[in-house]
Amino acid sequence: MSQPNHTWVTEFLFLGLSDDPQTQLLLFLLFLVIYLVTAFGNLLLIILVVTDSKLQMPMYIFLCNLSVADFCFSTSIVPQALVHMMTKRKIISFMGCAAQLFLFLIFGCAGCALLSVMSYDRYLAIRDPMHYPLIMTKKVCFQLALSCWVSGVLVSIVDTTFTLQVPYQGDNKIAHFFCEAPALLALGSGDTHRAETVIFLMGVIILLLPVSLILISYGSIIVTVIRMKTTSGRLKAFSTCGSHLIAVTIFYVSAIMTYMTPKSSKEQGKLVSIFYAVIVPMLNPLIYNLRNKEVKRAFRNTIMKGQPCKL
Repeated sequence: MSQPNHTWVTEFLFLGLSDDPQTQLLLFLLFLVIYLVTAFGNLLLIILVVTDSKLQMPMYIFLCNLSVADFCFSTSIVPQALVHMMTKRKIISFMGCAAQLFLFLIFGCAGCALLSVMSYDRYLAIRDPMHYPLIMTKKVCFQLALSCWVSGVLVSIVDTTFTLQVPYQGDNKIAHFFCEAPALLALGSGDTHRAETVIFLMGVIILLLPVSLILISYGSIIVTVIRMKTTSGRLKAFSTCGSHLIAVTIFYVSAIMTYMTPKSSKEQGKLVSIFYAVIVPMLNPLIYNLRNKEVKRAFRNTIMKGQPCKL
């Protein structure tokens, strides 16, 4: 059979979240506030960990890496979405779309891996506090953090390559507000089964395996916490674990719904993606960082250093 006589797509047109001008204005303000909070919270922790020697411990090194991933993750999507919300034609070039897809996947997948490593770190700290410093040395910490970034790059290369190998001819309207693999594959002119299969398998590696490790780790933590003798320690541990699990649940459930469910359930994909691509990067610094006493202490010390000396 002959190929359809369509020209190759050189740019994509986003349909966005809404066509109504007033709704777009409200979404612009909402996304702007969320992005500013995301940037402030994550950049603050990065600066505090880098400048405060007392925060240069495994837990905070992982948190710092997560903040880098969250900030870059959000920055690869939200600023462009903000611009498009205030313009009539929401256009991106093919290469620009490919770059956004590649970067989005790197930081998103690295964040997935970091969340699982952080849960394992907390498991070791609570389950075996005596041997924790011997097991989680700085060398091991940096190796684990590096492996998270390497896994993010590898998964991104695979997903991006298979997504862009599909021919795109004719229709160039993406029913989304950023370039995401499932939304792009819906426009594919050829057979997308192989690309969808590969993306599903990558999802098993970067979504299902980490979330399984997280559930096992937190399950063991809960068992350990229940055995604690002091009520105050038990309540504190449950409060911390509960807030962590809320952020993890929102991220993984929404991501799994997008990347590992049949096409028929992806009609609302752009709405679901708001949770893991926009909201979770804002929640993580609030849940993991700004509620932490050591981070608050470092922040107060930084503020006091910046104040002028009184004569």
